[in-house]
Amino acid sequence: MNGVLVSVAAFLGIFGIVYVFLMTRHRERIALIEKGADASIFSDKNQSYYPTLKFGMLFVGIALGILTGNWLDKSYDFSKGVAYLAMVFLFGGVSLILNFLIERYLNKSRQAD
Repeated sequence: MNGVLVSVAAFLGIFGIVYVFLMTRHRERIALIEKGADASIFSDKNQSYYPTLKFGMLFVGIALGILTGNWLDKSYDFSKGVAYLAMVFLFGGVSLILNFLIERYLNKSRQAD
């Protein structure tokens, strides 16, 4: 019974935080528009134009981390927790760094056009 209460409370807490954030942002934007502010302040200059690339590379990195952690666990008798956790973070981080470099290259080539 305690597990159910904790799960429901966590869900409600997360939902409440997201709801308050979105409603506050909406009210701020409506107030700025009513005052005649320029709508360009809502656009993010550093927005990622390739979100599927980022998530795809992250998930591939995590999968490679899990496979490498399994290999380290079986071949070199590493501790399971250390092998899996370290490799997931290592490969996930490397994939995000590679994604940053790829997006920077793609954005430079887009600006050159």
